[in-house]
Amino acid sequence: MEGNISNPGTASASILCVGLGWFPKTPGGLDRYVYELTHQLAAYGDQVELCGVGFPEEPQNCPIKLTNLAEPSDRLWQRLWLMRRNFLSRSNTKKPDAINLNFALYSLPLMQVLPKGVPITFSFHGPWALECQQEGVGKVGVFFRDWVERQVYPHCDRFIVLSKAFGQILHQEYHVPWSKIYVIPGGVDLKRFQSNLSRQQARTQLNWPQDRKILFTPRRLVHRVGLDKLLTAISMIKPQVPDVWLAIAGKGPLKASLEQQCQELGLDEQVRFLGFLPDDQLPLAYQAADLSVMPSQSLEGFGLAIVESLACGTPALCTPVGGMPEVLEAFSPELIAAAAEPMAIAKTLEQVLLEKIPLPDRSACREYAATHFDWQNIAQQVRNVLLG
Repeated sequence: MEGNISNPGTASASILCVGLGWFPKTPGGLDRYVYELTHQLAAYGDQVELCGVGFPEEPQNCPIKLTNLAEPSDRLWQRLWLMRRNFLSRSNTKKPDAINLNFALYSLPLMQVLPKGVPITFSFHGPWALECQQEGVGKVGVFFRDWVERQVYPHCDRFIVLSKAFGQILHQEYHVPWSKIYVIPGGVDLKRFQSNLSRQQARTQLNWPQDRKILFTPRRLVHRVGLDKLLTAISMIKPQVPDVWLAIAGKGPLKASLEQQCQELGLDEQVRFLGFLPDDQLPLAYQAADLSVMPSQSLEGFGLAIVESLACGTPALCTPVGGMPEVLEAFSPELIAAAAEPMAIAKTLEQVLLEKIPLPDRSACREYAATHFDWQNIAQQVRNVLLG
């Protein structure tokens, strides 16, 4: 943490959050983070209002106030106009103690109408324009996203990043001074992500093979997450570890090309594409695997799947990209591949699967996650910054 925020104490506060979508409906990393954070803040007794797009009517017994500002099906210009109008006309007009923004586009129409004199903290989940550029978005689209980000960030008092790596991007690309940047990792819900089943029990529930070395990766099927590199790595180690079995959970625009690559590499017996994995099955999948793998190639700000896997008692392997090494270097540095290329991924995987690299046991994985990434502790750190 770079700045100096004093502990605001435990007195109840009013916190206004602006997110993206509603996590149970849109299972992205940003939406999950905002969902977990706002629920943790509400558990402290804070009055939390969460604004976003495509929110449902407030679910029964929901501890936070949900304010739907527009629908994702609206045209962009209409969505932004509706957000501003509906924000101004919402019933809850009490001035909050703190404002937390999470997505530049949906923050833009609100910047001039947010309550004055209230500290604004932006949770920087990644460089939106750079990410889209790497996924092949055209120059105009990238320019627009970059323009949006540069309109929003100068109006924010503080920034939270999930890793030093993303703090560096925020500082270098957007010229945010380090004095405004606070490094607080993401959290994991230890009640949901548990190590409460044996590997065999979890595999039985998922109908996964009992007699194979299983790798698991929950990833959106896009370029920067490196699934194509992982498939190449699997083909490299197949002669030495023929029983390896990779389960890929997720959906995205590269599904067809990845399936074709799998066929061309002769991996039909080694790889299964699970598609979208229901949220209640995610802890099962982690527990069923021998190892989780994060083969990201760029702009990985934290690597939430690594922490979720550890909380379920399963070690994780990653490439030396973004904030992921910051999660593992104090626990299992030998599971950080030397490079993001297929050869380096394959070398580390082969050593692990042939037991040349010893894996931390389930209890050690769980203890490390609980000690460093428990959402209750992480939320308290975030709260201190929001209210400081």
